[in-house]
Amino acid sequence: MAENGRIEMLPRVVGIARHRLVTDGEGVSTLVVLHGCPLRCRYCLNPHTLAEPERWRRWRCEDLYEEVKKDELYFLATGGGVTFGGGEPALHPGFIEHFRACCGKEWLLTLETSLQAPLESVARLEAVVDRFIVDIKDMNPEIYRRYTGGDNAIVAENLHFLLERGRGKDVLVRLPLIPGYNTEDDRRESRWQLEAMGFEHFDLFTYKTETR
Repeated sequence: MAENGRIEMLPRVVGIARHRLVTDGEGVSTLVVLHGCPLRCRYCLNPHTLAEPERWRRWRCEDLYEEVKKDELYFLATGGGVTFGGGEPALHPGFIEHFRACCGKEWLLTLETSLQAPLESVARLEAVVDRFIVDIKDMNPEIYRRYTGGDNAIVAENLHFLLERGRGKDVLVRLPLIPGYNTEDDRRESRWQLEAMGFEHFDLFTYKTETR
């Protein structure tokens, strides 16, 4: 699709999971997993979003809408909708903008993201996404780099942008305890920094690395 003079490639969809509860947003939701991510996390939850892109089909928004709208009654009855995850769905702002135009305003749209995306992309998504589930990993730049291979400066910039737009209440921050990478003290420090910024909603959990 053409956006602002650019051609944005249709994303590859790795999977579509129906009838999700609690973990991917409010109400009954359908999780749409998009291929591709700029990070290389040591305990990646979805490694299939990184390799062999040609095995996954590219989807048009209209086709995806037709596929997921079979659960519209559940969405409307429970206040749920569609959650875009990955990978990093924030790399596909044009697709998600177009999907919002297809489904209208009644469905809840949630983005599961690391916020590892350009500020321009996050700004476009902020206008159409209802809820953000942000996987922070750790606010310490060295811990973050060691675990993900990336730089969390862009994450901090995008977090500040969401707060400036008055969206702090719409953000759930995930703070994992990552064996071998951070400690409870590190996680408490991350939470303190995020609370000082203005975030209120947190999901604390521990990675179970023995199964990976």
